[in-house]
Amino acid sequence: METRRLKHGSLSGEGLVGLVKTSLEDDKAEDIVVIDLSGKTSYADYMVIASGRSQRQVGAMAEHLREKLKHAGVRAPSVEGAERCDWVLIDGGDLIVHLFRPEVRAFYNLEKMWGMDLPEPERSSAGL
Repeated sequence: METRRLKHGSLSGEGLVGLVKTSLEDDKAEDIVVIDLSGKTSYADYMVIASGRSQRQVGAMAEHLREKLKHAGVRAPSVEGAERCDWVLIDGGDLIVHLFRPEVRAFYNLEKMWGMDLPEPERSSAGL
């Protein structure tokens, strides 16, 4: 039997994805990608990947998103990587968010792991 560490309040998985996308768009995130992980992994139903142009922007996006998830009923969203803000991971239970600076995102290329390509602007900015 599968159990998840966190469950969100009144929002569905799609509702949480919408909240995350809106927060990231408000913070001027670039190249937002949503990956549906339902049936592919037991640790989350969705993964959201986005880029910020600087460490400061990535850090601000992460903090705003953590607060919004907490306000939406996600108990204790975990944040890792906020010290450097090159790659910040936010674990919202059913939803995982990766925030990168563009060159770090191109290096790790998480989209490829899930059978997707990096958005075209990412490739050109990373010199690929």
